[in-house]
Amino acid sequence: MSLLNILIAPDPTLKQKTKPVVEVDDDVRQLMDDMLETMYEAPGIGLAAPQVGVLKQVLVIDVARQDEPPEPIRMANPEIVWLSDTLVSNSEGCLSLPEQYAEVTRPDRVKVRYLDETGTRQTLEADGLLATCIQHEIDHLSGILFVDHLSALKRNMILRRMAKWKRQQAA
Repeated sequence: MSLLNILIAPDPTLKQKTKPVVEVDDDVRQLMDDMLETMYEAPGIGLAAPQVGVLKQVLVIDVARQDEPPEPIRMANPEIVWLSDTLVSNSEGCLSLPEQYAEVTRPDRVKVRYLDETGTRQTLEADGLLATCIQHEIDHLSGILFVDHLSALKRNMILRRMAKWKRQQAA
């Protein structure tokens, strides 16, 4: 396994749509494993392939607490097939927008269909933090960042901070 470089907004790759995985093969499994290692190292609870510069419909999630054993979920071609009508607001952050957080309103429960690391079709019903994380990561596969759910004023403030942060890192 190896650590991957996480792209930082406003990188244009983060705004691109991804392509479905044709088959969950060894390359896709390696990508999933590398993404998990990268996510844990960051540290984060979710990571989508576009965040590491790969325009494939692949994401990884692990919302287990630090004092709990890891519970990684690997998804290829995830598709939300049901959203609850009940909405909830949570503070969200993103590995591609370091140290930036904002309240985002999303459905509190979801059902998602995907291919696991063996290529087997799975269906998962989720609520709470896992439901939020699934929606957040699936958004990445369509080129949507959590700041895109905010008002233009809040979004632009965060993106300007990120552009300044990137300039400082490069200097």
